[in-house]
Amino acid sequence: MSVYTAWPVFLYLLCLIPLIVAAYVWSLRRRRRSVIRYSSLSLVKEAASHRSWLRRHLPFILFLLALSSLVIALSRPTAEIVVPSNRATIILAMDVSRSMCTVDIPPNRLEAAKAAALSFVESETSGRKIGVVAFAGTAELIQPPTDNHFLLENAIMNLTTAHSTAIGSAIIRSLETIAEFDNQIVAIGSEEITGSNPVLAPGEFAPHMIVLLTDGSSNDGPNPLGAAQQALEGGIRIYTIGFGTVNNQSPMNCSEHVNEEKLEGGPDVSSPIGGGDPGSRRELDEVTLRQVAEATGGAYYAASSAGELQDVFRAIPVDLILQRETVEGSVYFNAFAILTMMVALTLSSLWHT
Repeated sequence: MSVYTAWPVFLYLLCLIPLIVAAYVWSLRRRRRSVIRYSSLSLVKEAASHRSWLRRHLPFILFLLALSSLVIALSRPTAEIVVPSNRATIILAMDVSRSMCTVDIPPNRLEAAKAAALSFVESETSGRKIGVVAFAGTAELIQPPTDNHFLLENAIMNLTTAHSTAIGSAIIRSLETIAEFDNQIVAIGSEEITGSNPVLAPGEFAPHMIVLLTDGSSNDGPNPLGAAQQALEGGIRIYTIGFGTVNNQSPMNCSEHVNEEKLEGGPDVSSPIGGGDPGSRRELDEVTLRQVAEATGGAYYAASSAGELQDVFRAIPVDLILQRETVEGSVYFNAFAILTMMVALTLSSLWHT
């Protein structure tokens, strides 16, 4: 937490406090010089016993505290604090390559992934916005970040498959989407790292995250580790999910997921994909997925069944998404000054009348 004042020049008024104390002491000494004769010393002792040091000086001390608090309030003290964010953006980057048709996880990997993603969307009620990026040979934003569950569910349910796996492209497209919706995030370039986010302190992360699910290894597009470095520079965490069974030889069945139209600028998904040669598929690259997650401050999860995938989505620490907020503390210092002044006036009235 960092604290600063918007108008620090007013803090010079605190120099008046020692002058006020000096004037108060001078006033007390001047009173002592006044000679008052009493007919009996017992009267003097009795009077002194009823006015202790605390009663004599406490109202004045409270007055000084109130005055100091008002001066600090004038300087407009401001603090930057880190609080849980409900305005974060979560990008679901979903692998829709042909291998997601594999039936080792019934009815197939894609359907299981859809069910888990839908459950994740339904459980998110904090107001955070969720976007959906689908990637195969290229990556496309199919649903901009929104808190509208109907739009998100519709986008997830309509996912279709295509050729190749471009994990690096998925990361970069997700970063671009986040940057479009948060102007404090450094712009992301697809060819080179643009430099660290000037808004974030070293070691601090933006209140956004990418959840990337894949069942394979990158065989197209930019290097995933290079894309992860760009995410780190932008302060974006990436949580990766490796989905599917190891050394799988199950057939593929995606005939019901084929889109007969090629999306503009998107992957070609027009070919039916029933069956297929299992031996031609590349296995899950857990090493790279783990490196991507660790490099960006995220975590890697493995899921080999629909139930495990549901558990993984529930384990993603969305509640730990934090953001910095600027809070001005003048109102608190003003309230303290008013309260202290009222106490001082009340005590002075009770003790000196």
